[in-house]
Amino acid sequence: MEEQEPLRGVTGIIRPYKEYIASLGLAKGDQVVYYGCVGTCTPFVELLAVGIRGLHLSQVFVPLLDESKARVIQDVPDVGMQAAGAHAVVSPKVIVIMGGLAMPMMPTTKEMVRDLAGRHPEAKVAGVCFQDMFERAGWIGVVPFDFTISAMIEPITVARAEK
Repeated sequence: MEEQEPLRGVTGIIRPYKEYIASLGLAKGDQVVYYGCVGTCTPFVELLAVGIRGLHLSQVFVPLLDESKARVIQDVPDVGMQAAGAHAVVSPKVIVIMGGLAMPMMPTTKEMVRDLAGRHPEAKVAGVCFQDMFERAGWIGVVPFDFTISAMIEPITVARAEK
């Protein structure tokens, strides 16, 4: 895959993601399905969902790879995009794999994700991770990614008021 220049901040994640999704020429209501870890991936999924909400696509969150637990991501007034909607039947035009699935100790493997993509052969496969997790876990070249984003969270500064 061709790498672009380094980007920064939240917009450095959202903007190229939105550009990629928009470039696919999806129709109104086509489904973008995010697969990730409950709790840790969910906020990032909801952030990505905010970035493309104006494209009028159906967005769905699947915990881990369990499509029987798929939930519609809905726009909640005064809150934002939330993976708390009704149960969804999964029929993706785009599969978005979150990097939390590649973390050590997760019950998912690169082969399981590769096979998931194989069950949806018409879907494009995107990946969003932090700290080069897909590369570090050996998923690049096994999972058929069409597009990936790897964001770095460095440096982290912590400040505490003195007591």
